[in-house]
Amino acid sequence: MDDRFAFSIQTGSPEPIYRQLVEHVRRRVAGGQIKAGDELPSVRELAQLLAVHPMTISKAYSLLQAEGLLERRRGLAMRVAAQHQHAQPAASRIELLRPALARAAAEARQLQLAKATVMKLFSDILDEDEHP
Repeated sequence: MDDRFAFSIQTGSPEPIYRQLVEHVRRRVAGGQIKAGDELPSVRELAQLLAVHPMTISKAYSLLQAEGLLERRRGLAMRVAAQHQHAQPAASRIELLRPALARAAAEARQLQLAKATVMKLFSDILDEDEHP
């Protein structure tokens, strides 16, 4: 499967798997990794790959279709809707990231970690993904 669709789910997360998939697609479209016309893996293919029930994938795809991010074509793969030709502006992408960072900040405060320690950890994590 194309790396642009390398879905990662956290089975131990309190966030439902379908919601994780929705957020993943939103971020990839917002960041410009997947664009208008790009076809997503079929429900069956993605369900097998992630070892989840096909209805989980179907629910995620339906929500994305309802918000206009994906379009369904009878007998063909779901694809990214035509209006998503380019990455969203940086301000929009930042707003997508803000909730995750707010949760991480709350957890860091609960753990009573120093700001410098948390920032260093975040920087290290960002660097890990850049250098596989």
